[in-house]
Amino acid sequence: MEINPLTVVATIINFGIFVLVISYFFYKPVMKVISEREAEIKDKIQKSEDNLKKAEALKIENENNLKNSREEGKAIIEEFKSRAKKVSEEILEKAREEAEFILERARVDAEREKEKAQDEIKAQAVSLAMLMSSKVLETAIDEEEHRRLIKEYIDKVGI
Repeated sequence: MEINPLTVVATIINFGIFVLVISYFFYKPVMKVISEREAEIKDKIQKSEDNLKKAEALKIENENNLKNSREEGKAIIEEFKSRAKKVSEEILEKAREEAEFILERARVDAEREKEKAQDEIKAQAVSLAMLMSSKVLETAIDEEEHRRLIKEYIDKVGI
């Protein structure tokens, strides 16, 4: 096979014209589509990076909020514990005061009962003394008998 220089030159010229026609009609539109696609991809990558940064910031913020919430929860629990302890102490103090009041009232009642019993004993002693006096008056007794009766009365009464 023999290479004809005229065919080579014609082929090169045809190829050049072909490249110019293709570049004029197809290269610019294809490059335009490629550049638009490239810009779109860059934009999406940038948006993704921005979203990733926002997600990381939100994650940190949520972790801080969670930490703060836990601390607030602990503080609230401690506050309620202290309130419960205070209420418990108040209830115990009221119970103590009420118990002391009941005991004091029981002491006062016992003292009244004691005084009442003593008054009854005195009343009975007076009654007995009057009975004895009436018996003495009914029968005449001498001074010695009178002393014996009084002594006997005192022994019975326990004064």
